[in-house]
Amino acid sequence: MTALLEVEGLETAYGSSQVLFGISFSIRQGEVSTLLGRNGMGKTTTVRSLLGLTPACGGTVRFRGERIEGLAPDRIARMGLAVVPEGRQIFPNLTVRENLLAFASGRNAGADPWTLARVYDLFPGLAARAAHMGGQLSGGEQQMLAIGRALMTNPLLLILDEATEGLAPLIREEIWRCLDTLRAQGQTILVIDKYVRRLLRLADRHTLIERGTVVWQGGSEALAADTALWQRYIGV
Repeated sequence: MTALLEVEGLETAYGSSQVLFGISFSIRQGEVSTLLGRNGMGKTTTVRSLLGLTPACGGTVRFRGERIEGLAPDRIARMGLAVVPEGRQIFPNLTVRENLLAFASGRNAGADPWTLARVYDLFPGLAARAAHMGGQLSGGEQQMLAIGRALMTNPLLLILDEATEGLAPLIREEIWRCLDTLRAQGQTILVIDKYVRRLLRLADRHTLIERGTVVWQGGSEALAADTALWQRYIGV
């Protein structure tokens, strides 16, 4: 099967300080993949490079077969990549409904496009808070809104960067339930998170990063069987 996203030899630097050293991985259509590693090992920089926010200085990134490294972030987003960023970054002075509509796009929509009604069905709590300002929401509600906002772009690839970070256990499980639902619907997803046991149940393949390099790749069964990898590279 042809990969939706292919990353080969990705190198990225901040000024004279190189952060990524030849990152390579791929994600097939309908697959859930992860980027795993301790804090500061290059996961978020990898995502920023995919989105054109921190331009790569080497390697290639192909999306739907087209090279996208070096393209402007807005053009990459229009091609069908959407991110739920670490820190959520919703608009606090817009209502829930306005936050969602601000990102609505049918550009890459399929037979069942994402609409307000569909997002509210996924997150009923947002429907009840539709007229509330983003800044009035709890942290968990803001995270749901950030996910819903990304879905309103009808992404071909949804990227979640630490989407469960700092959330209460019950809210965290709500996010996992959402991701299970999206997977069942065929959404292609890239997840960065620290809850490895939960990711083993969700994801098809995993890429472990240490100091800007890929140190291991494989499926959930192989990762589950080698807990020494967890201790060495993830710290759980």
